[in-house]
This record gives sequence, C-alpha cells and structure tokens, in this order.
Amino acid sequence: MISLVAVYLEEGDTIEKALKKFRRLVEQEQIITEAKRRMYYEKPSEKRKRKMRAARKRLLKQLKKQKYLL
Repeated sequence: MISLVAVYLEEGDTIEKALKKFRRLVEQEQIITEAKRRMYYEKPSEKRKRKMRAARKRLLKQLKKQKYLL
C-alpha cells in the first residue's frame, strides 16, 4: 500500500505554512506510524495481541463516552 501526500499551496503561502500542512497530512494518514511498524517483522501472535489491545482501548473509550465507565 502506497500513501502519497500532496500539499497544494495558494499564492503567497510561506514555507512554514506548507510544512505545517504537510506534517498535518502525514499525521492524519499515519504514514510514519505505518513505516515504524513495518521496520521489523511482527509475529502473527504479536499482531493479534496488538489488535486486541486496540479493540479494548476503543471499547473502553466508547464506554467512557457513554458514561458506563468512570
């Protein structure tokens, strides 16, 4: 999977503003996170555990939002 990020600038935009847009887009696309994750081989059991932790975190966040969990 290839993720490309394009930053379109308007007339008079500064380099700082362009970099800020670029960083925000890269963070939204989670490109750096994905690259770091793919740096090393992840065993299938570790992948399952990571996904289970993420699911548990999402569930707790949802319950907290619904005020079932304090």
